[in-house]
Amino acid sequence: MTLEEVGERLGWSATKLSRIETSRVGVVPKDVESLLGLYGVNGSKREELLRLTRDARKKGWWQAYDDLSSEYAAYIGLEAEAVSLRSFAPIVMPGLLQTEDYARAVIRAGFVLAPPGEMERRIEIRMARQALLTKTEPLRLWTIIDEAVISRTVGGPSVMRSQLERLLGLMETPNVTLQVLPFTVGAHPGTSGAFEILQFPEPADPDVVFLENLTDSIYVEQEGDIYRYTVAFDHLRAQALAPDASRTLIEEMAARLG
Repeated sequence: MTLEEVGERLGWSATKLSRIETSRVGVVPKDVESLLGLYGVNGSKREELLRLTRDARKKGWWQAYDDLSSEYAAYIGLEAEAVSLRSFAPIVMPGLLQTEDYARAVIRAGFVLAPPGEMERRIEIRMARQALLTKTEPLRLWTIIDEAVISRTVGGPSVMRSQLERLLGLMETPNVTLQVLPFTVGAHPGTSGAFEILQFPEPADPDVVFLENLTDSIYVEQEGDIYRYTVAFDHLRAQALAPDASRTLIEEMAARLG
Protein backbone atom coordinates (compact mmCIF):
# COMPACT_ATOMS: atom_id res chain seq x y z
CA MET A 1 0.00 0.00 0.00
CA THR A 2 1.13 3.56 -0.66
CA LEU A 3 1.31 6.20 2.06
CA GLU A 4 -1.81 7.80 0.60
CA GLU A 5 -3.73 4.50 0.71
CA VAL A 6 -2.68 3.78 4.31
CA GLY A 7 -3.51 7.35 5.35
CA GLU A 8 -6.93 7.11 3.73
CA ARG A 9 -7.69 3.78 5.44
CA LEU A 10 -6.68 5.14 8.86
CA GLY A 11 -7.93 8.69 8.43
CA TRP A 12 -4.44 10.13 8.86
CA SER A 13 -2.63 12.84 6.92
CA ALA A 14 0.24 11.77 4.68
CA THR A 15 2.54 14.06 6.69
CA LYS A 16 1.77 12.26 9.93
CA LEU A 17 2.24 8.81 8.41
CA SER A 18 5.46 9.73 6.58
CA ARG A 19 7.07 11.13 9.71
CA ILE A 20 6.06 8.09 11.75
CA GLU A 21 7.49 5.67 9.19
CA THR A 22 10.77 7.60 8.90
CA SER A 23 11.08 7.95 12.71
CA ARG A 24 11.02 11.75 12.52
CA VAL A 25 8.25 11.99 15.09
CA GLY A 26 7.13 9.79 17.97
CA VAL A 27 4.18 7.45 17.79
CA VAL A 28 1.61 6.47 20.40
CA PRO A 29 0.65 2.82 21.04
CA LYS A 30 -2.89 3.14 19.71
CA ASP A 31 -1.51 4.40 16.39
CA VAL A 32 0.86 1.44 16.24
CA GLU A 33 -2.09 -0.87 16.97
CA SER A 34 -3.94 0.68 14.03
CA LEU A 35 -0.95 0.16 11.73
CA LEU A 36 -0.38 -3.41 12.88
CA GLY A 37 -4.04 -4.22 12.37
CA LEU A 38 -3.96 -2.77 8.87
CA TYR A 39 -0.75 -4.63 8.00
CA GLY A 40 -2.02 -7.92 9.48
CA VAL A 41 0.65 -8.25 12.20
CA ASN A 42 -0.51 -10.55 15.02
CA GLY A 43 0.69 -12.71 17.89
CA SER A 44 4.07 -12.34 19.58
CA LYS A 45 5.41 -10.02 16.89
CA ARG A 46 2.54 -7.62 17.54
CA GLU A 47 3.16 -7.66 21.30
CA GLU A 48 6.89 -7.09 20.85
CA LEU A 49 6.33 -4.09 18.58
CA LEU A 50 3.86 -2.59 21.04
CA ARG A 51 6.36 -3.09 23.87
CA LEU A 52 9.04 -1.31 21.85
CA THR A 53 6.60 1.50 21.19
CA ARG A 54 5.87 1.95 24.88
CA ASP A 55 9.60 2.02 25.65
CA ALA A 56 10.31 4.53 22.89
CA ARG A 57 7.57 6.83 24.18
CA LYS A 58 9.63 7.48 27.30
CA LYS A 59 12.02 9.62 25.26
CA GLY A 60 9.68 12.61 24.91
CA TRP A 61 8.59 14.61 27.97
CA TRP A 62 5.02 14.74 26.63
CA GLN A 63 4.78 10.95 26.74
CA ALA A 64 4.14 11.21 30.47
CA TYR A 65 0.65 12.46 29.52
CA ASP A 66 -0.90 9.17 28.44
CA ASP A 67 -4.29 10.74 27.77
CA LEU A 68 -3.01 13.01 25.01
CA SER A 69 -4.79 12.48 21.72
CA SER A 70 -2.56 11.02 19.03
CA GLU A 71 -2.99 14.17 16.91
CA TYR A 72 -1.94 16.47 19.76
CA ALA A 73 1.01 14.24 20.65
CA ALA A 74 2.05 14.26 16.99
CA TYR A 75 1.86 18.05 16.92
CA ILE A 76 4.00 18.41 20.05
CA GLY A 77 6.53 16.07 18.47
CA LEU A 78 6.62 18.16 15.28
CA GLU A 79 6.92 21.36 17.30
CA ALA A 80 9.83 19.89 19.28
CA GLU A 81 11.53 18.87 16.03
CA ALA A 82 11.09 22.24 14.29
CA VAL A 83 13.84 24.84 14.08
CA SER A 84 11.51 27.73 13.31
CA LEU A 85 7.84 28.55 13.68
CA ARG A 86 5.97 31.40 12.01
CA SER A 87 2.45 32.06 13.19
CA PHE A 88 -0.47 34.42 12.92
CA ALA A 89 -2.76 34.76 15.95
CA PRO A 90 -5.94 36.83 15.46
CA ILE A 91 -7.85 35.90 18.65
CA VAL A 92 -5.62 34.88 21.59
CA MET A 93 -1.92 34.76 22.40
CA PRO A 94 -0.05 31.80 20.89
CA GLY A 95 0.42 29.01 23.44
CA LEU A 96 4.21 29.38 23.49
CA LEU A 97 3.84 32.99 24.69
CA GLN A 98 1.12 32.58 27.30
CA THR A 99 1.53 33.03 31.04
CA GLU A 100 0.06 30.29 33.19
CA ASP A 101 -2.85 32.47 34.37
CA TYR A 102 -3.64 33.61 30.84
CA ALA A 103 -3.49 30.01 29.62
CA ARG A 104 -5.84 28.95 32.41
CA ALA A 105 -8.38 31.60 31.41
CA VAL A 106 -8.18 30.63 27.73
CA ILE A 107 -8.41 26.89 28.37
CA ARG A 108 -11.26 27.29 30.85
CA ALA A 109 -13.23 29.27 28.26
CA GLY A 110 -12.39 26.98 25.35
CA PHE A 111 -12.97 23.61 27.04
CA VAL A 112 -16.14 24.24 28.98
CA LEU A 113 -17.06 20.53 29.02
CA ALA A 114 -13.67 19.31 30.26
CA PRO A 115 -13.30 18.28 33.93
CA PRO A 116 -11.00 20.45 36.10
CA GLY A 117 -8.26 17.80 36.14
CA GLU A 118 -8.03 17.75 32.36
CA MET A 119 -7.82 21.53 32.20
CA GLU A 120 -4.90 21.55 34.63
CA ARG A 121 -3.09 18.92 32.57
CA ARG A 122 -3.54 21.00 29.45
CA ILE A 123 -2.04 23.98 31.27
CA GLU A 124 0.92 21.88 32.43
CA ILE A 125 1.57 20.73 28.87
CA ARG A 126 1.31 24.26 27.48
CA MET A 127 3.81 25.56 30.02
CA ALA A 128 6.21 22.66 29.38
CA ARG A 129 6.17 23.35 25.62
CA GLN A 130 7.59 26.81 26.26
CA ALA A 131 10.99 25.31 27.11
CA LEU A 132 11.55 25.25 23.34
CA LEU A 133 12.19 29.00 23.50
CA THR A 134 14.97 28.76 26.10
CA LYS A 135 16.82 25.52 25.29
CA THR A 136 20.45 25.56 24.13
CA GLU A 137 19.43 25.81 20.46
CA PRO A 138 16.07 27.53 20.86
CA LEU A 139 13.18 27.52 18.47
CA ARG A 140 13.13 30.60 16.25
CA LEU A 141 9.68 32.10 16.69
CA TRP A 142 8.17 34.84 14.53
CA THR A 143 4.65 35.69 15.59
CA ILE A 144 2.20 38.24 14.27
CA ILE A 145 -0.70 38.97 16.59
CA ASP A 146 -3.76 41.03 15.79
CA GLU A 147 -4.27 44.18 17.83
CA ALA A 148 -7.42 42.52 19.17
CA VAL A 149 -5.22 40.01 21.01
CA ILE A 150 -3.58 42.69 23.15
CA SER A 151 -6.84 44.66 23.49
CA ARG A 152 -9.01 41.84 24.82
CA THR A 153 -8.69 41.63 28.63
CA VAL A 154 -8.42 37.88 29.14
CA GLY A 155 -8.57 36.77 32.78
CA GLY A 156 -8.98 40.28 34.16
CA PRO A 157 -6.71 43.37 34.19
CA SER A 158 -4.01 41.87 36.42
CA VAL A 159 -3.69 38.68 34.38
CA MET A 160 -3.66 40.63 31.13
CA ARG A 161 -1.05 43.08 32.33
CA SER A 162 1.23 40.21 33.34
CA GLN A 163 0.68 38.65 29.94
CA LEU A 164 1.66 41.84 28.14
CA GLU A 165 4.73 42.17 30.34
CA ARG A 166 5.71 38.64 29.38
CA LEU A 167 5.48 39.60 25.72
CA LEU A 168 7.76 42.57 26.32
CA GLY A 169 10.28 40.33 28.06
CA LEU A 170 10.25 37.75 25.28
CA MET A 171 10.79 40.46 22.69
CA GLU A 172 14.22 41.01 24.27
CA THR A 173 15.33 37.50 23.32
CA PRO A 174 17.09 37.13 19.95
CA ASN A 175 15.08 34.09 18.83
CA VAL A 176 11.65 35.74 19.26
CA THR A 177 10.22 38.31 16.84
CA LEU A 178 6.78 39.72 17.57
CA GLN A 179 4.71 42.14 15.52
CA VAL A 180 1.25 43.58 16.05
CA LEU A 181 -1.17 43.87 13.14
CA PRO A 182 -3.06 47.12 13.88
CA PHE A 183 -6.77 47.67 13.40
CA THR A 184 -5.98 50.36 10.83
CA VAL A 185 -4.86 47.70 8.34
CA GLY A 186 -8.46 46.64 7.70
CA ALA A 187 -8.90 43.51 5.57
CA HIS A 188 -5.79 41.34 5.37
CA PRO A 189 -4.61 37.87 4.22
CA GLY A 190 -5.19 36.36 7.68
CA THR A 191 -8.94 36.89 7.82
CA SER A 192 -9.52 33.14 7.45
CA GLY A 193 -8.01 32.49 10.89
CA ALA A 194 -4.92 31.49 12.85
CA PHE A 195 -2.17 29.37 11.32
CA GLU A 196 1.34 28.13 12.05
CA ILE A 197 4.16 27.26 9.63
CA LEU A 198 6.74 24.84 11.03
CA GLN A 199 10.17 24.49 9.41
CA PHE A 200 12.52 21.56 10.09
CA PRO A 201 16.31 21.14 10.10
CA GLU A 202 16.49 18.63 7.25
CA PRO A 203 16.10 20.23 3.80
CA ALA A 204 14.29 17.10 2.63
CA ASP A 205 11.54 17.70 5.21
CA PRO A 206 8.93 20.10 3.79
CA ASP A 207 7.34 22.80 5.91
CA VAL A 208 4.08 21.90 7.63
CA VAL A 209 1.16 24.26 8.15
CA PHE A 210 -0.95 23.58 11.23
CA LEU A 211 -4.54 24.76 11.67
CA GLU A 212 -6.69 24.20 14.72
CA ASN A 213 -10.32 24.79 15.61
CA LEU A 214 -12.61 23.89 18.49
CA THR A 215 -12.97 20.21 17.63
CA ASP A 216 -10.27 19.35 15.12
CA SER A 217 -6.76 20.05 13.85
CA ILE A 218 -5.51 20.01 10.26
CA TYR A 219 -2.08 19.56 8.73
CA VAL A 220 -1.71 21.31 5.38
CA GLU A 221 0.80 19.35 3.30
CA GLN A 222 0.26 20.19 -0.35
CA GLU A 223 3.15 22.27 -1.67
CA GLY A 224 0.87 24.80 -3.35
CA ASP A 225 -1.19 25.30 -0.19
CA ILE A 226 1.91 25.70 1.98
CA TYR A 227 3.16 28.34 -0.46
CA ARG A 228 -0.12 30.26 -0.11
CA TYR A 229 0.24 30.36 3.68
CA THR A 230 3.86 31.43 3.35
CA VAL A 231 2.88 34.30 1.05
CA ALA A 232 0.04 35.25 3.43
CA PHE A 233 2.49 35.39 6.34
CA ASP A 234 4.91 37.54 4.33
CA HIS A 235 2.09 39.98 3.49
CA LEU A 236 0.98 40.10 7.14
CA ARG A 237 4.56 40.74 8.22
CA ALA A 238 4.78 43.65 5.79
CA GLN A 239 1.46 45.12 6.95
CA ALA A 240 2.11 44.72 10.68
CA LEU A 241 3.87 47.26 12.85
CA ALA A 242 7.63 46.89 13.03
CA PRO A 243 8.89 45.19 16.23
CA ASP A 244 9.86 48.50 17.89
CA ALA A 245 6.48 50.09 17.11
CA SER A 246 4.77 46.90 18.27
CA ARG A 247 6.67 47.12 21.56
CA THR A 248 5.49 50.70 22.05
CA LEU A 249 1.86 49.73 21.46
CA ILE A 250 2.09 46.80 23.89
CA GLU A 251 3.65 49.07 26.53
CA GLU A 252 0.77 51.52 26.08
CA MET A 253 -1.82 48.75 26.46
CA ALA A 254 -0.09 47.45 29.61
CA ALA A 255 -0.02 50.96 31.11
CA ARG A 256 -3.78 51.29 30.63
CA LEU A 257 -4.31 48.21 32.77
CA GLY A 258 -2.80 49.95 35.80
